[in-house]
Amino acid sequence: MQPDLAGLLADGTEVQRYVLEAEGLRATILTLGGVIARLEVPDRQGRMANVALGFRTPAEYAEPGPYFGALIGRYANRIARGRFTLDGRGHQLATNNGPNSLHGGAQGFDKRIWSVAEAGAGRLELALESRDGEEGYPGPLRVRVTYSAGAGRTLRIDYRAEAEAPTVLNLTNHSYWNLAGEGSGTALDHELQIMADHFTPVDATLIPTGELRAVEGTPFDFRTPVPIGARIRTEDPQLRIGQGYDHNWVLQGDGTEPRLCARLRDPASGRVLEVLTDQPGLQFYSGNLLDGTLVGPAGRLYRSGDGVALETQHFPDSPNQPGFPSTMLRPGEVFRSTTLLRFATG
Repeated sequence: MQPDLAGLLADGTEVQRYVLEAEGLRATILTLGGVIARLEVPDRQGRMANVALGFRTPAEYAEPGPYFGALIGRYANRIARGRFTLDGRGHQLATNNGPNSLHGGAQGFDKRIWSVAEAGAGRLELALESRDGEEGYPGPLRVRVTYSAGAGRTLRIDYRAEAEAPTVLNLTNHSYWNLAGEGSGTALDHELQIMADHFTPVDATLIPTGELRAVEGTPFDFRTPVPIGARIRTEDPQLRIGQGYDHNWVLQGDGTEPRLCARLRDPASGRVLEVLTDQPGLQFYSGNLLDGTLVGPAGRLYRSGDGVALETQHFPDSPNQPGFPSTMLRPGEVFRSTTLLRFATG
């Protein structure tokens, strides 16, 4: 598989583009941030459309923004006050989201050029080395992420990481989906199902309180399919804090193997996205802060709810929450995780 030049960054750095194809799925991946720039799948009539929000040029991905399609690290989601203690030693991270650290800091993995370790036959393996002290995180870290296009219109994402010193790690992909097609308008009419009985409520800065709250009887109950917009304006303190949904769900199952954790369906086109993961959590973000200032490849402005993110992950602020699953990674250990994005019609 041969890349082509996607464009240049402001400093002249080249960004390459790779295309993965299999059984009616076509994914375009950038070396900048490992971004899924486009993902094209058919509707129930066989008509292809790009269902991933993004930008028109690589340079736009390099600017501060909503992390369209990007690989996130060293720590996806938020860490309170950008601080944590590991083996009795305190660490101060870059704070870039009010008082907190978000998605790896000001220059997280989404802003890095990843090297290509292997490319071919519907498979792209990207590699990145993170230095000791980068964005405040301790110890050197080696990361590899492999995208594979396979049977059943599935895009598989395999994560692998090794540390040379104790550190914390939480990796994800931050794609925004609109199954009606990028630039088509709202995704709040999509039906969503999340296989979770609990979610983690947050404080005023979107840091989990430590509680695992039952979804039953709340607007956070997606155990059966519900249109995303049906309850998003319900008078609920958690929806007010997030200006919509921006919360972590506690997934069912032990995560020893990837299991179905979410199903998103657009009734109009019939496109369906099923998300499978071995991670303990899923961050559902309803695109609340898209405010009409960003323009997508179709030349349309993105407004609130025009795309939704389903980020497979460990829980936010886990390094400061002893009751949450651990995100510690020590020398000699290998972090491995798999997420499957499976597209269908129905």
